Amino acid sequence: MKAIEVKGTVDEFGQLSLDEPLTLAKHSRVRVIVLITEENEEDEEIVESASESFRQGWHDAMSGNTVPISQLWEGIDAE
Repeated sequence: MKAIEVKGTVDEFGQLSLDEPLTLAKHSRVRVIVLITEENEEDEEIVESASESFRQGWHDAMSGNTVPISQLWEGIDAE
């Protein structure tokens, strides 16, 4: 058995809706463990996510994995 982590929300009917589709074989059986975020945990998660995003961006910049700013607007029509 393997585990993956996905996020989602519970609607007003108690139904779980995932933020992204699972990339599993169709009609697979799964076991679900629901971890409920406490109020103060969400803030920590956002900080952790932002911190990881910064680390990845810094790594990309230092390794030359960048796109010139002049190319960022290519294909975007501003009216």
